[in-house]
Amino acid sequence: MLLPTVPRTRIHGPTARPSVDTPFGPLTFTTTLDGTTLPPVPDQLFRLPGEGRTIARWTTHATTVELLLTPYDADLDPDTWSPLTAAHAAVWRIETRSALTRVRFTAALPRHLPEDVETYWNGGQSLAAVTVEDHHTRLSLGGDDEVVLCEAAGNTTPRHWAALIDEAYEGANTTWGIDFGGDHHGITWRLPPLNPGDRCELPVVTAWTDAADETENTWYAVMASSAALLRQVATTWS
Repeated sequence: MLLPTVPRTRIHGPTARPSVDTPFGPLTFTTTLDGTTLPPVPDQLFRLPGEGRTIARWTTHATTVELLLTPYDADLDPDTWSPLTAAHAAVWRIETRSALTRVRFTAALPRHLPEDVETYWNGGQSLAAVTVEDHHTRLSLGGDDEVVLCEAAGNTTPRHWAALIDEAYEGANTTWGIDFGGDHHGITWRLPPLNPGDRCELPVVTAWTDAADETENTWYAVMASSAALLRQVATTWS
């Protein structure tokens, strides 16, 4: 359960898909479990203290999936980075009751963007990221890469994923890994197999600024762990 000590209010009868409004359209999130995609609208939705903070929950016979959405303070050093226009974060969490071999989690902007929009891979060490920009705005979207998934084993990812670290560095595995699609409009995490009782948390951060900014502040802003994101919410709700 995400943030069990933070008070929440249940929103009865949720009707909308959880998303983040960005200058390039809604950033949406999709979970697929062994070929079955969870409905866009969650089974339960909770409002947390603070503007724009929610936790969505989907429950199946095999899993409980949660998605935290929150504004994010990247706390950038003003001597190095220009201020962001905005930043938002998500933490996706899955807890299994049955074994799952093919779990996918996707965070993506709309498939069709204006012709003047440029999209490209913008990852780095321990970071899976894409950047989207036009003449007015630059937006980055990022989260953990394959190496982090293995290095976090026993903490925010299943302990048995530690044995996959060589595959993560080689990047040659075809059954799990991270995809950016042909258009780089989003990121898909194809997870290694999950055993009963496993849990996994993935952070996703998006940040945007004026396209004329030259400090790469959006790229730096999306490098945040799930622990840091959850800690920020837990310590700023009151």
